[in-house]
Amino acid sequence: SGTDLVLRDLAAGTELTLGNVSEFSFNKKGTLLAMVIDSAGQTGNGIQIRDLKSGALYPLETAKATYQGLAWNEAGDALSVLKGVEDKAVEGGKSYTAIGFTEVGPAAKKTVYDPKTDAAFPKGMGISPNHPVSWTDDLGALVFGIAQQKPVAESKKEEAKKEDPKEPEPKKDGPGPGRRRPTGGTSAGGKPDLIIWHWKDDRLQSQQQVEERIDKNFAYLCVYRIKDKKFLRIADDAVRDFQLAPKHKFAVGSDVTPYQLMSTLDGKRFEDVYVTDLATGERKKALTRVRWVFGASPDGTHLLYHDDGHFRTLEFATLNTFNISEKAGTSFVDAEDDHNIDKPPTRPIGWAADGKSVLASDGWDIWQLDVHGESPTNLTVDGKVKGIRYRGRVVLDFEEKGIDLAKPVYVSMREERTKKSGYGRIDGGKPGVTVLASEDAEMSALQKAKNADVFVYTRQTNQDPPDYYLADASLKDAKRVTDTKSQQAGYKWSAGAKLVDYVGLNGKPLQAALFLPADYKPGERYPTIVYIYEKLSDGLHQYQPPSVGGFNKSIYTSNGYAVLMPDIKYQLNDPGVSAVKCILPALDAAIASGVVDPNRVGLHGHSWGGYQTAFLVTQTDRFKAAIAGAPLTDLVSMYSSIYWNAGITNQQIFESSQGRFTGGYWEQQEAFIRNSPVYHAKNVTTPLVILHNDKDGAVDFTQGIEYFNTLRRLQKPVVMLEYKGENHGLAKPENRRDYATRMKEFFDHHLMGKPAPDWWVNGVPHLKMEEYLKGRKD
Repeated sequence: SGTDLVLRDLAAGTELTLGNVSEFSFNKKGTLLAMVIDSAGQTGNGIQIRDLKSGALYPLETAKATYQGLAWNEAGDALSVLKGVEDKAVEGGKSYTAIGFTEVGPAAKKTVYDPKTDAAFPKGMGISPNHPVSWTDDLGALVFGIAQQKPVAESKKEEAKKEDPKEPEPKKDGPGPGRRRPTGGTSAGGKPDLIIWHWKDDRLQSQQQVEERIDKNFAYLCVYRIKDKKFLRIADDAVRDFQLAPKHKFAVGSDVTPYQLMSTLDGKRFEDVYVTDLATGERKKALTRVRWVFGASPDGTHLLYHDDGHFRTLEFATLNTFNISEKAGTSFVDAEDDHNIDKPPTRPIGWAADGKSVLASDGWDIWQLDVHGESPTNLTVDGKVKGIRYRGRVVLDFEEKGIDLAKPVYVSMREERTKKSGYGRIDGGKPGVTVLASEDAEMSALQKAKNADVFVYTRQTNQDPPDYYLADASLKDAKRVTDTKSQQAGYKWSAGAKLVDYVGLNGKPLQAALFLPADYKPGERYPTIVYIYEKLSDGLHQYQPPSVGGFNKSIYTSNGYAVLMPDIKYQLNDPGVSAVKCILPALDAAIASGVVDPNRVGLHGHSWGGYQTAFLVTQTDRFKAAIAGAPLTDLVSMYSSIYWNAGITNQQIFESSQGRFTGGYWEQQEAFIRNSPVYHAKNVTTPLVILHNDKDGAVDFTQGIEYFNTLRRLQKPVVMLEYKGENHGLAKPENRRDYATRMKEFFDHHLMGKPAPDWWVNGVPHLKMEEYLKGRKD
């Protein structure tokens, strides 16, 4: 049902109210407004157009029907929509047709595709309301989705079976199959509430439940070619997933079914790639078992993918493939990626607008790679030589169709060892970068005015909150146009941040960010929190406003603590041991800097950082207190448990993602045990707080329980905080405040010498918890 749409003229300040509008859409130029009219009883329903210049209002169609999914083409002169009409013969009570309008105006031309009038349309299917209708670029075809459509009789019959299952009458005598037997209390008319998990399922039952809505709403891509009056089914059960390539001459299909089962086990996601000619509907298999597929060129002629350490292209018309990075003389394998992945790709930056080349990073420099592999060019020239990472191109026009190399190309940059950041510019597609800005700060969010060479970006440091700066195309003499630091006045703040260099795992040079406490005085040593995850030193210049919920460095530096955030590099099959070999040297280097008091060091981490925290306290007694948030603690049991938020098994996370193992615990049993906190719990001497919530859908609650019970059995000093109903993090404001308060109370006691909180010393009995919490609140 529609409602009032108020159209306001911003220049004149006048308003116009249009009634019974359920959906509306402006064309790109902003000259036409399309509206779906939906009134009571469907009287007067239809599609209307308002010319925003003349004010004229005219209908494109009126019918006793419903309409949904208004979609303009790029030029703004063609419109498409789904039309639903009552159909009591099918489940849902509606059948749909695809409608397209061209030359939108008073004399618009209409195209209708009604599957009921087409003998070529698949039986038992209908146009899906869950997939929009759109025009191809040449306005030669309508694109839509189809799905199964159950007849009402069949639907009612299935429902009746569910509601009233019949059982055979028992025989009067004899043990035959009709004799009733005990059912364990189930009523005769009931049905079991059952899920069957099967080893041949491509996806776990838990994943199928999480993705149930996606599965129910899935639609197969199809086109209707208007001139030929021909329906073409692009996707089917053999290859379900297709996307139209730009210019709409080809569709690219992905088939994961040959690899899906294994990918849910080890996380290695391969696919076969198919190409369909949209003129003929002919489908051909183009690529087999590829893992990294990125996208089609703006001219719709090639597909970019990465295989066996190189960027490659597939030519749609011929199905020829080209190695486009081989001649560059540099590696396009991500050397920084330490997961269990074979030859992971560096980042593609994007397609050139003409479709003749690709921009890609080798981790340092940005290269222009010809679509057929000829004459690669290093556009940034000296990134690897000077230790500068050209991190990516800045997108200044979000409606662009590829990168126009004839125009200036702005790139973001960071000096790896100093963490200076800034922007550079490549002009005319020629090698060489003009450095426009580079500072000991975090510069980000560069944007450009649509119709002027006016730029704006943000700048922040650990001490200075993000402010906007206005500049011309050179980014020189930028003017600060906001003042957010005034809100910080009157509060103690960190005295600054510095980098600490150290040598970690396997002799690799690493860095840590050391944030100084407020009122820092050189020569004095301070209590310090070591906060860990993976690589954190790049956050040297990131400003963090005080907030509750998780660890917040600004709360601690404002209260006299230093905070150390080190980098961790990993060795396969040793994630915990790797953390120890990186974090302890970082702590040593921070102590050597003269800032950290070695006798007052705490440790904190959450999730993967929580795992590393839980493991570190089994390997060293150098931390006087530690908090492990949502930690993995038993890698053997965690490996085969469920990541409930997605419904997947943790096996694939262990083998292809953060876990960094090369197989299951039956293959790497010693490594799993060696890196599991619970198996070394007897070594713990550090007072420990565990946060683990009962509805954690990432790291199962039993991981926290298992570690807590083990430490409790060993009579180690440990408290577990469980916030009922919360997931992997804390969402409720009252829980976020409570956790932040308890964290600080805990560290203040052990590192600052303040009185121990009663909840740490004595705990709180269940029957007194409500009264206790009320008292804290008051």
